[in-house]
Amino acid sequence: MKNTLLTIYEKEATKKVLASLISILVGLLVGIVIVVIVGLSKDTITGKGIWDGVRLIFAGIFSTGRDAAGNLSWGYNPQSWGNMLFRATPLVMTGLSVAVAYKTGLFNIGAPGQYLMGTLASLVIALGIPSETVPAGLIWVLAFLGGCLAGALWGCIPGLLKAFLNINEVLACIMTNWLAANLVTWAFDVSNFKNVVENTKSGYIYKTSFNGVATAKLGLDKIFPGSQVNGGILVAILIAVAMYILINKTTLGYELKACGSNRHAARYAGINDKRNIVLSMAIAGALSAGGAALYWLSGNTEFYWSTYQSLPATGFNGIPVALLAVNNPIGVVFTAIFMAMLDIVGQQLTGYTAYNEYITDVIIAVIVYLSAFSLVIRMLLTRKQKVGAENVNAEPKPEDKPTQGDAEKKGGEQA
Repeated sequence: MKNTLLTIYEKEATKKVLASLISILVGLLVGIVIVVIVGLSKDTITGKGIWDGVRLIFAGIFSTGRDAAGNLSWGYNPQSWGNMLFRATPLVMTGLSVAVAYKTGLFNIGAPGQYLMGTLASLVIALGIPSETVPAGLIWVLAFLGGCLAGALWGCIPGLLKAFLNINEVLACIMTNWLAANLVTWAFDVSNFKNVVENTKSGYIYKTSFNGVATAKLGLDKIFPGSQVNGGILVAILIAVAMYILINKTTLGYELKACGSNRHAARYAGINDKRNIVLSMAIAGALSAGGAALYWLSGNTEFYWSTYQSLPATGFNGIPVALLAVNNPIGVVFTAIFMAMLDIVGQQLTGYTAYNEYITDVIIAVIVYLSAFSLVIRMLLTRKQKVGAENVNAEPKPEDKPTQGDAEKKGGEQA
């Protein structure tokens, strides 16, 4: 049993998972420290309030609010769980976007721009095709695929610049992010999709539920009543599985990873490195845009079209999701759900205590920093393992070794 555990621990994948778990644990501990410090510095927060904040950080997803006596109550909260899965849906997609690009040696910081292009294409198709003559389900499929295609084309731009002009993809992605923001703003500004029915919402685009084009619930509303969850999370999980198979079980995936490991060696081996770089960024763009399509086609929220003021945080949040998952497509699903859980916890801190949700932002920031240094953590784990192995396999000291005189003496005693 001990040898089996040691064998598992020696695997590189195990060290990667441990590094991510250590990052998460340290982030949560830092959050607790902040809760205690803020609580002690404010007279309005009592010791009970501090304890409530600590408990919410670790188990807020299980909180059902406060009972009649004012104490936190615990149990299964279907609304919180459903909303967590709904918020995790676009994070899964943007996390996959960053992870797939990284496998090819590219850092896709252009996910926000690709996300915006997916938003534009999916909403224009969903709201532009009359649902009176075309089935709503068909419109949804066309809108989702159209959004993915728009993101793929937008992702090709930094891919082409990298492949043929050797322009750093980070710089190219930053430029395309702001180009997308202004393009989307202009497109919706001149469109007829602005919500003019409610005068106070003239800067918003109609929900897709306006014309009956919304993601099907697929029975999830029965499991999580009162929440925003829909079938989008199932689509995201299926796509994550497909990306895992593509990267690890296909020839294309092997070529993408080969280009990521050493572009010049891959070219020497006969792999078309330029094609694979462009294709990788196209896939990454399609994934990020697909996350936007799944989010806005849900019909739950309205899109605020003045996007030039800021880039969507969901695109950037895909980076820590991928880092924590060590760029494993299956791991991305779990880390995205974890990030969405912290978002729900932040809302509960604001609603149930005197704290605010920014504490969870600090926790996420600490986790992101530590996950970026996960290689250092893995090196420390490897060093500890080597030290332990050296102690086990160490030769006996010279004074501990039996000498020839000792052997003769022992032989005389036996005689």
